[in-house]
Amino acid sequence: MTSMTRTNSAKTAVAAAKAKTHFFKNTDLSTVLEPSAANAHWCGTKVMATIGPSIHDVDTLSQCLEAGMVAGRVDLTWGPLEFHRNSLSYLQEAMKRTRRLASTVIDTMGREIMIRGQWQVNDQGYPWVLGRNEVSAGQKMIITTREDAVATETLLPIMYPKFTKMAQRGDTIYIARYLVSGAESSSLYLEVTDVTDTEVHCVAQNSAVLEGLLCVFHAERSTGNALSNVQNELPLLSDWDKHCIQALGAEFEIDFISLSYCRSAEDVRECRAYLSSIGMTHTKILAKVETRQALLNFQGILSEADGIVISRGNLGLDVDPEKMALVQKTLIQACNLVGKPVLITRVVDTMVNTPRPTRAEATDVANAVLDGVDGILLGAETLRGKYPVETVQTVASICRAAETVFDHSSHYEFLMEAAWEAVQQAAAEGEGLEEADEDSLAAQMVANGRPADMPGISPMVKRGSFTTAVKSFARFGMVPSHANLSALNPKGLMEGSEDVYNRSPYLSKLESIASSAVRAADKVKASLIVVYTHTGQTAELVAKYRPPVPILTLVVPHLVSDSLKWKLEGRSYARQCCLARGLLPFLAAPSPNGEALLEDAIRSAFKMNLIKPLDHIVVVQRVHEDFCVKIVACSQTGLGILRDEDIEGVAGLARPDSVKHMQTA
Repeated sequence: MTSMTRTNSAKTAVAAAKAKTHFFKNTDLSTVLEPSAANAHWCGTKVMATIGPSIHDVDTLSQCLEAGMVAGRVDLTWGPLEFHRNSLSYLQEAMKRTRRLASTVIDTMGREIMIRGQWQVNDQGYPWVLGRNEVSAGQKMIITTREDAVATETLLPIMYPKFTKMAQRGDTIYIARYLVSGAESSSLYLEVTDVTDTEVHCVAQNSAVLEGLLCVFHAERSTGNALSNVQNELPLLSDWDKHCIQALGAEFEIDFISLSYCRSAEDVRECRAYLSSIGMTHTKILAKVETRQALLNFQGILSEADGIVISRGNLGLDVDPEKMALVQKTLIQACNLVGKPVLITRVVDTMVNTPRPTRAEATDVANAVLDGVDGILLGAETLRGKYPVETVQTVASICRAAETVFDHSSHYEFLMEAAWEAVQQAAAEGEGLEEADEDSLAAQMVANGRPADMPGISPMVKRGSFTTAVKSFARFGMVPSHANLSALNPKGLMEGSEDVYNRSPYLSKLESIASSAVRAADKVKASLIVVYTHTGQTAELVAKYRPPVPILTLVVPHLVSDSLKWKLEGRSYARQCCLARGLLPFLAAPSPNGEALLEDAIRSAFKMNLIKPLDHIVVVQRVHEDFCVKIVACSQTGLGILRDEDIEGVAGLARPDSVKHMQTA
C-alpha cells in the first residue's frame, strides 16, 4: 500500500468516526419499584450551588452541604461586594459545622450587557430592581444608549454605549431576567427593524413580563468558521471583576474562577495572567462556553482551561434548538477524552417555584450523567428559589440513580479504543509511535469539540495490547493547562514548556497507572479506590476512566518554598478535587507512615457505608520515586486492612481468586 493510500485510509477512518453510546446492562423495568439504596453520603456527579438570598445563611448552606452540594458559587454579575464576602464567610462556617469540603467559585460578570433600572437593597444587603413591564407580542420597543434615558414601557436604556454598532436589521435580541428560568415569563425576543446612532428599534416576537435585573444577549451570526457580526468590546474582566476577585482572594482561598463569555484560548491566558499578578496562582479556571464564537474556538479553550462550564442558557440562544443536544454531547465527550471536568447549567428551572422537577427536567439531568458530565451547576434554583435544599437533594438523587446504570466498561473501552485508533492512524500515515506528532494527535481528538474528528475504529483492525493502548493514549490523555504543569513543577515553567505534558515520561506513567488502577478495580470487583496525591492530578486521571466505585482521594499536604518562606499546601487541592466526578477528597494529616493514612481512610469509608468487611480496595500510591497499584481488603471489623495472618486465622476464609488472577495477569 502506498503512502498516499494509507493517508487516505486514515482520513476515511476519521470521517467514519462514531460517537460514544450507552447501553443499560439491566433493562428490567421492575427495578423502578424498588427503593433507592444509593449511599446518601456520596454522589459521583457533583452539585454546585449559586449562593444568593435563598441560601444566604449558615443553617441553609449546612443543609445544602448535607444534601450533596460540593461547591458554592458567588456571581459578581449582581450584588455588592459585602454580600459576596458574607456568602463565602457563611460557606466556610457551614463547612466547619458539617465537616464537609466544598469548592469556592467566583463567577465573573465579564462582557455582560444589562438594562439600566432603579433598584433598592433588601435586609440581606442584596439589591432588587424595581418595576414591572408587561410587553405584548408585536409591540414596538426601543433600546437606547442615551445615558439620560429612563426606562418606560417601550424604552429600555442599555448600559453599553456601543450597542448600536453591533445591531443590524433582522438581528435577534434576547432580553431576560438575570438567571431567568424556564418557569418564569420574563423572557423577551426582539427583532431589530431599524438602527440609528443612539437607538435600536425592535418588534417584540412574544409576550413577556420584564422584571428584576434585565440582561441582554445579542445572537451571533456566523458564516462557515467565522463570525459575521460585530461583538461587544467590553473587557474580559471588568474593573468590578478585578476589584472583587482581588478583595475576596485576599480574604478567602478561591478555588475556581468561572470565566464568563470566554471567547478564545487567549481569554483564558489573560485571566491566568491576572490571577498570577495578584498572587492567586493556585486558583483554577473554568471557562464558560456560552456563545457561538466559543464553539468555534473550543479546541483552544479546552486546551488552556482547567475545566468547562456549558452555559446552556446563553448557548441555547446562539444554537438552533434541534442542535443543542448534539452540541452538549459533543462538548462533554471532548472534555471526557482529555480528562477535564465539565459542568452544565439550567437543569431544573421549575424548582425555582415548585418542590418537584418536571419529567423532562429529571430526564435531562439523568441523560447528562449518562453522557459523562462531571457536575451540575444550579443557578436561580438556589439563588432565589423557594426550595433550594430540596433542589440539591433532588438533583443529587437523580444523579445517583443514573450512575448505577452508567456503562463504565464501555466508557473505559471507548477511551482505550480512541488511544489505539490514534496509533493506527499514525502508523497509516507512515509515522511510528515514537515519531508521531503528539500535538497533532491531541488536536484531532478535540478539534472544535467534534467527535467526527476522532479516528474511527474498524472491526477489521486488530487491537494491540492493553499496555500499548495505555502508552499511546498517555500522550494526549489530558490536554495540559498551565495550572496542571505548575503543580507538577513548583519552580515554575520555562518558556515554551506548555507541551511538556505530552512528552513527559512522568506524566505518561501517571496516565498508565491511573488506567491500570481502574482496570484492577474492575477485575477484582473492588468497592473503593484510594489515591494518594499532593495536587489531585493523579486522582483526576483515575476519575477520567469513570470507575464504578468511589475514588477516595487522600490529599497529603506538602511543604513548598517561594525562596522567602515555607508554607504547607494541600487544602486548596483537596477542595478543587470536589468538582471531578467520582472523587471523594479527604485532607490527610501529614504523616511519615503511609500505611497509617490508609487505615484511617478505610475506617472513614467504612463509617460512610462505602465499603463492607472483606471488600477489596485498590490503592494508588507513590513509593519513593515510583508509582504502584496494590490491592488490599477491608478487615472484618471495618477498622483497617485485612492482614495475611487474619486470612489464615479465620476458618473458611482464603485469598480471593480474583486477587490471584491479578497477581499473574
